[in-house]
This record gives sequence, C-alpha cells and structure tokens, in this order.
Amino acid sequence: MIEPEMLKQIIEKCQRGSIRDIDDLLGLLTNKVDLTLRKNIDFRLGGVTNPEGLARLEYYLFHGSQIQRNYATLFFARRDEWPLIHRAYKLGLIDYRQAYSR
Repeated sequence: MIEPEMLKQIIEKCQRGSIRDIDDLLGLLTNKVDLTLRKNIDFRLGGVTNPEGLARLEYYLFHGSQIQRNYATLFFARRDEWPLIHRAYKLGLIDYRQAYSR
C-alpha cells in the first residue's frame, strides 16, 4: 500500500512536470521499489503535460536505466508517439516486446 503523502507528492510532481519532478519520479523506479508504487507512478505520469517534463521523459527513453526506458516507452505508447518508440527500438534501447506490446 502506498502512503497517502507519497501519493500526494507523486500527483503534484506529475501535475508540475518540471525536469526535477520527472527526475525525482523516475529515480524511484528501481527493482527494489514495490509494484504498487511503480504502478502509481506509471499511471500518474500520464498527466504530465509540461513541455519540460515531456522532453525529460524523452531523455529517459534514450538515456535512462532499463526500467526507466520501459516506463518512458509506456508513456509515449499511450500518447501514440510511435516515431520515438521506433527510434529507441532501432537503437536497441528497448526490445520488441517493450516497444510494441500494450
């Protein structure tokens, strides 16, 4: 279960969507973090609209850890931004399953 204060912080960071906010959120995405927290971050990232945050998510698609690239891929797939995903796939940064399974 995710603590209410942590959920509030995640929501606020996604609403602001600054570079630092995205860095903070994607910094939490490790294999050591529980699934509930990762799912909440994944769901809430969909609310990022700040151009600065969108650019930062694109940065993570190409330069993040494997798990960060996975979540960035999910974000852009939900937005139907396939050229970015195709490029990351062609560069070998994500595998076919990550790129094209929904």
